[in-house]
Amino acid sequence: MAKQLVEERFDRIEFRMHPRVFAALGADLVTNDVVAVIELVKNSYDAFASNVWIRFKTRPTDGDYLEIEDDGLGMSEGTIRDVWCLVATPYREENPLSHSGKKNRRVAGAKGLGRLSVARLGDRLHMLTQAPGESCWEVRVNWTDLASSDNMDSCFANVRRYARKSPFLKSGTRLCVFGLRSKWVKSRISDLEDSLARLISPFAAAGDFNIFLSAPGTEAAEEVRIESPEFLRKPKYSIAGQVDAAGNVAAKYRFAPVRSGKTRSRDMSYTWEQVYDTILDKDRFPFTPDSANCGGFSFEIGAWDIASEDAQEIAERFDFQKSRVRKAIRAHKGISVYRDGILVLPKSEGARDWLGLDLRRISKVGTRMSTSQLVGYVAITAADNPDIQDTSDRERLVDTLAVGEFEELLKAIVSMMENERDLDRVRHDREKPLRDLFGQLSTDKLVSEIGEMAEEGLDVSDALPVVRRHLEAFDAVRNAIQERFVYYSRLATVGTIAQMLVHEIRNRTTAFGAFMAFIKKRFAPFEEKALAEEFDAAQRSVDSLERLADTFAPLASRGFRRRKRDSILEERIQSCLALVKREIESKEISSDVPHGQTRVAMDPGELDAVLLNLVTNAIYWLGNVSDRKRRLAFQIAPMAGGARIRVSVHDNGPGISEEDREKILLPGFTRKPGGIGMGLTVASELVAEYDGNLAVADNGAIGGATFVFDLPVKKE
Repeated sequence: MAKQLVEERFDRIEFRMHPRVFAALGADLVTNDVVAVIELVKNSYDAFASNVWIRFKTRPTDGDYLEIEDDGLGMSEGTIRDVWCLVATPYREENPLSHSGKKNRRVAGAKGLGRLSVARLGDRLHMLTQAPGESCWEVRVNWTDLASSDNMDSCFANVRRYARKSPFLKSGTRLCVFGLRSKWVKSRISDLEDSLARLISPFAAAGDFNIFLSAPGTEAAEEVRIESPEFLRKPKYSIAGQVDAAGNVAAKYRFAPVRSGKTRSRDMSYTWEQVYDTILDKDRFPFTPDSANCGGFSFEIGAWDIASEDAQEIAERFDFQKSRVRKAIRAHKGISVYRDGILVLPKSEGARDWLGLDLRRISKVGTRMSTSQLVGYVAITAADNPDIQDTSDRERLVDTLAVGEFEELLKAIVSMMENERDLDRVRHDREKPLRDLFGQLSTDKLVSEIGEMAEEGLDVSDALPVVRRHLEAFDAVRNAIQERFVYYSRLATVGTIAQMLVHEIRNRTTAFGAFMAFIKKRFAPFEEKALAEEFDAAQRSVDSLERLADTFAPLASRGFRRRKRDSILEERIQSCLALVKREIESKEISSDVPHGQTRVAMDPGELDAVLLNLVTNAIYWLGNVSDRKRRLAFQIAPMAGGARIRVSVHDNGPGISEEDREKILLPGFTRKPGGIGMGLTVASELVAEYDGNLAVADNGAIGGATFVFDLPVKKE
């Protein structure tokens, strides 16, 4: 007979914490002393303080200590007992708003880290606190004694009614932290001052929350109000605006020269669909082109040129020490995120580039700004952006889809400003076609002038100024050419990558093609319709990869030689549309391609490169319109004499402004966030190789943009 199994009951063992948890959590969750002070200042903000004073003091009996005082709502005995003495209390999560009269303020701290910050800073706390209409209470905690206790049952905060006159007019809190664990040297005080200046949102009402700081060795009369330098509020380049709940961007760019000069501003709008198109890693999160879900927010980003002469300009304009200009920008550098008016990110120097702008600057083609040139402010709210949360260590944002969308939007906004800044920094020489720049390197004019001077009997001393003038002109042209070749040298890297990709694609398609041919020879015709359809789909995929390799062959081959100059325009257009079929279908774009067999004397790969640049440009900007059916149309017409053909590419997108028409084919010009401004330049130069011209029509034929280029007809 089998023995009956008797199930043994579980014992219940309660969780316990050792008192050293205060020190351990304080060290791990509050990453440094500056962050610890910031957390305490945020507690003052949450208590609806209008002013907070941070004072480093010394007593003969206690040595150096830190005092933080505010005029907030303070605490009653019940709040001390039920909230303050409960570590990681859910009180702020359950009460996300603090109230003072008819005013509300969204709290900045909800993780219960305040007392852990005190434990990190020193070993003893003396606190005075008074709620409105209540008595003043005195609280004393010795963190060192707590950590050395055997269990939590012997851990206490000592609380009593304050016997002396209250130091508060109506309410407030004063913390005195003794036995400081670190020395607050000048450099650390400077870091604290910079972090405090960033803590207050520039979007907040003036005077709503003020911070005062007195460094060690200074009297109370020397307290300094924390505020940013004036020049940081008047950037040379800036972009400000809003992102709506669907992820659509509306912004205004402004260029304001430090010294006298013409200002410029431009209103811009980009849809989330356009931002989605610029996302490089779409597999990071399940992004969709329809809309973003991170919630709306407002932003304001300023930027400066920071070369020595630029710093000198700022110093002279704002009566500011030149040596402190770049230091001030560095102190506030990066893009800071404020939730309901208080700083969320970044909290430490290591987190300043949390958006990855410096890495992008190194890895991407084009002119990009570094974090050290930017000072940005982004305002989010707990109500509108509930899924944008910071981690417990306050050093980054939690990795979620909403945060991914938020980051991509900010990257696009920075790119928008970079593109506009590029235009305001462009010099006249950079706008000239490359062939014109090389033409300026001729010495013919110099030789002619010197010859005339010799005929006039002038000596060498008279000729020297002329030579110097020409040398200066040559230097200017050389610099312009160097700038131009920055783009081409970076594109050379793209060519190397293309060479690898085309090689790999052709290796694979050769093997696939051989296998497909074997299957067809061995089993065709297929009896089952479904099998035949699957085979045809696979064959089309292989053919599509082959066409893709053909399209990028001009970039891939270092020793590229044109094939026979024979292309059928209509076939090449259809081929290019097939390459972007997915984008056309997802954006619901209708395309109109003329029928025919128009033969032109141009290499098929180069013609594909021209058409693909124009088509992808049109597709991107069609993402900016949602109030009409999106259209893409092609026209082919013979030119006078019959030796050349004119090709027109139309779309019904937002069109091209008159200002942009003059620059759109120049290298580096782009309005696309993350763009490098070379696609249309390359297309233009390829057309020019066949004695043609690529231009923008003054008025789009179907309501948007129209690009027109001409090519030679293939002679029979």
